[in-house]
Amino acid sequence: MKKINKRKKKENYEKIIKHRWILFLSALIFFFVLISFQMIRVMVFQKDTYEKELSRLTYSTVSFSSSPRGRIYDRNYKVLVDNKSLKTITYQKKKGVSNLRMIELASLLTPHVTLDFHKLTMRAKREYFFAKEYEYCKTLVSQKEKEKVIQKKMTRRELEELMIGRIPEEKLNFSEEEQKIAYLYYLMNKGYTYEEKTIKSNVSDEEFAYVSENNILLEGFRTKIDWERVYPYGDSFKSILGTVSTSSQGIPAEEKEKYLKKGYQLSERVGLSYLEKQYEEYLRGEKAVYEVVSSHELKLVQEGSRGKDIVLTIDIDLQREVERILEEQMRRAKTEPNTEYYDHSSVIIQNPKTGEILAMAGKRIVNGEFVDFTPSLLISPITPGSIVKGASMLVGYNTGAVHIGERMLDECVKVAGVAEKCSSVNNLGVIDDITALAKSSNVYQFKIAIRVNGQEYFRGMKMNFNQGAFDTYRNMYHAFGLGVKTEIDLPVESNGYTSKDKAAGNLLDFVMGQYETYTPIQLSQYISTIANGGERIAPHLLKEVHSSSDTEEIGELEFVVEKKVLNTIPTEEQYMNRVKQGFIAVLNSPGGYGVGYMQGWMRPAGKTGTSQSFIDTNNDGRIDTETITSSFIGYAPYDDPKMSIIVTSPDSSHPNSSTNYASLVTYRITQEISNRYGEMYGY
Repeated sequence: MKKINKRKKKENYEKIIKHRWILFLSALIFFFVLISFQMIRVMVFQKDTYEKELSRLTYSTVSFSSSPRGRIYDRNYKVLVDNKSLKTITYQKKKGVSNLRMIELASLLTPHVTLDFHKLTMRAKREYFFAKEYEYCKTLVSQKEKEKVIQKKMTRRELEELMIGRIPEEKLNFSEEEQKIAYLYYLMNKGYTYEEKTIKSNVSDEEFAYVSENNILLEGFRTKIDWERVYPYGDSFKSILGTVSTSSQGIPAEEKEKYLKKGYQLSERVGLSYLEKQYEEYLRGEKAVYEVVSSHELKLVQEGSRGKDIVLTIDIDLQREVERILEEQMRRAKTEPNTEYYDHSSVIIQNPKTGEILAMAGKRIVNGEFVDFTPSLLISPITPGSIVKGASMLVGYNTGAVHIGERMLDECVKVAGVAEKCSSVNNLGVIDDITALAKSSNVYQFKIAIRVNGQEYFRGMKMNFNQGAFDTYRNMYHAFGLGVKTEIDLPVESNGYTSKDKAAGNLLDFVMGQYETYTPIQLSQYISTIANGGERIAPHLLKEVHSSSDTEEIGELEFVVEKKVLNTIPTEEQYMNRVKQGFIAVLNSPGGYGVGYMQGWMRPAGKTGTSQSFIDTNNDGRIDTETITSSFIGYAPYDDPKMSIIVTSPDSSHPNSSTNYASLVTYRITQEISNRYGEMYGY
């Protein structure tokens, strides 16, 4: 029985083994067939797809430094900004390179490159010595101080600072050769550790050749052709043209994310301010792209190209004349009485029908020297004075508070709680709306404002506070661009200052331009809107964009900037025409306060403005002195405007003087510039 059972067990075991082998072989055949099918699918049916993916994963490209930017031209195609090629030596530290190795590299290069080592600071000397003589520097700190690092009572960097500070000065009396090496070492370490640093720009052919031929020996050093912006017209309009980052600077840290999303590399050069920044998308050059091939050679796949060229609305010849006249008249003004607080003036000339800016300039006197102050035209508001009365008069017409031709008595106005207010010349008598503008009657505007406020004037009356009256005036001012962004094509612009003072009497200051402040570019948009009959047009500096060319000639025209109408003034044509008649009377009628600002042959129209300003004369943070700001806005010819002009001269004089003299600097600047414009443009 036992033998039979053993035989049966053996037979059962053999069956199990055989069954498992069958299962194993079946599974093996199944997986073999499955793998074979997948291989056929990949190798035959999806061959192209996987070949593309392999190419994508193994394809490597590199690009080098930024290509030159596009040129900037004036409206007559005169080059304002161009590029100049620069042979440059750079250094980029590789990972694992020690400080001693960097010093060794610096000593290899120093005999072959001329550097101004006199810029070497004492701090740079100490850091060089610390890197070179580290073992010695360790002896300058005590064991207790070293233990503080272990105890985490002091950081390693703090300990190193102790060592650096304790290096004896006699150890830093380097030879001239050692100073050169130390200065080069400083340049190699300046900025972020592994970023590319510019060691020297505009190098000689010999310096360039030495580094190029020995780039393996001089690991990390390399040569490249860089560029810099050049300005054929010097500093004229240069601040608004803007600046560009350097090769070592690259993209500013605060704008890193924005540019990376656009496909930039951190080391690329970009526009940093004004027009260079505003039109980065056009001016930016396209970098050459190379493919890294298997033989470790580079194959050009995309040629680099200079950026597109832009043409501005600016006439550089007119611009330079404006700047010259500004300096001459400002210099003259500073020889006159009561001008000790006067230090700057500004001018803007526009085409009121298109918004094109023909010239814009600001000059400031600092320690007897002229400095460019043009950006202030966008960000520094002034108290405008009577030049806003055109907008104020339209509020009166629109609300029915005054009728065309209505006559009122010009008399000093007195309301409760407010000092008596008069026109600049007391008692003009009974005048109409045209004379009120021509002779800049404050009283005419006061009486209109009181009606807009829902009251009728009588001496000693109490004015009610009516927010609606303020809003009515402010909305009209905003429609002209006063107190809101003009949308000029530059990356920075101020709104001016809007007061929140709730006193009812401030309405009287508002309508005569003594309540809120506006920038010169806002005033330019305002007068241009009156000149063209009511279209508020965005002022702009870009006129055309052209493709880049390989020659000195400008490339093909790509597009022309069209005028951008932001809004139209909410008023009837008869009311706008009436204001324009008043502005014509300012410069052309007998007794008009603007007679002489622009010559009669130009058929001018405009408005003068004088306002109180207050300044801090001793820089203690407190306003202590009252000054007078003079302004002018105008356009010509009045029947077919081709130009508008604004001139502002803040703090050009001050009251309560022993001489009571007020400088005519704004008058003279306006007269000379408008004359020069007429001569240049021949009408």
